[in-house]
Amino acid sequence: MAILVNKDSKVIVQGITGREGLNHTKAMLAFGTKVLGGVTPGKGGTEVEGLPVFNSVAEAVDALHPDVSIIFVPPFGAADSVLEAAHAGVELIVLITEGVPTVDMMKAVQEVKALDAQNRAAGGKGIRLIGGNCPGLVSSGETKIGIMPNRIYEQKGRIGLISRSGTLTYESAKLLGDAGLGTSTTVGIGGDPVIGTTFADVLPLFEADPDTDAVVVIGEIGGADEEAAAEYIASSMKKPVVAFISGRSAPAGKRMGHAGAIIMGNVGTPESKLAAFAAANVPVADTMPQIIDLLKQVLNK
Repeated sequence: MAILVNKDSKVIVQGITGREGLNHTKAMLAFGTKVLGGVTPGKGGTEVEGLPVFNSVAEAVDALHPDVSIIFVPPFGAADSVLEAAHAGVELIVLITEGVPTVDMMKAVQEVKALDAQNRAAGGKGIRLIGGNCPGLVSSGETKIGIMPNRIYEQKGRIGLISRSGTLTYESAKLLGDAGLGTSTTVGIGGDPVIGTTFADVLPLFEADPDTDAVVVIGEIGGADEEAAAEYIASSMKKPVVAFISGRSAPAGKRMGHAGAIIMGNVGTPESKLAAFAAANVPVADTMPQIIDLLKQVLNK
């Protein structure tokens, strides 16, 4: 079992004819992902890697009935691409694009949430956005909908992984695989200030997944997502959680790479996040390799 996506997930690629869209479509196909087609306005009726290309998401949905859309569209059109997929009724939308204007993302996230509520009220499964500025998600050994290296996720395991950082997502998954633990599902939620899905949104899914025994949360300084995650863990989770916070040694006032790495007052500081996880009885690793040691400790209790 996996959360959000599995071997049966049907995928379309928005921006499939662009360089990034094409390259990652090939990698997803090589992993075994059921990519059914793509969307590029003005190129409908053509093919990429033997897959049909449509002019709009609505046309692709009518023909292919996808569950998921992954977006490789430049920043100026990325938010509109999200809304196009949401209005077409795609259940899971994965926005890889970084650099999307914050105002555009605020509007897109708000509208997706409204459409999600309408869909659920009508008896549907809802509509979820993951990202932007994220690596996507992968259920190991089943399907990859993102830009993660294929070889890291061949081994199916029982550890759920959620991360704000793309690179640390890959490193932690590699460590889990090398340790013989492996991952059930990995979700890269993205490092921008405004994202569609947070730690606290994903944690309940892992808590309910019978094939996930523990969860690793990879956070970073800035924002308040880790504090919100710790609050949920303390109140609602029975499965063990281990955390890592990157950027803890950054000098005060240092400008960080991720747009979401913003500290306001006492919120978003390393101290704030460490205190929140300590209050939730979540051990925090000082180094990436220590994640494995802490996981083994909490699993053996």
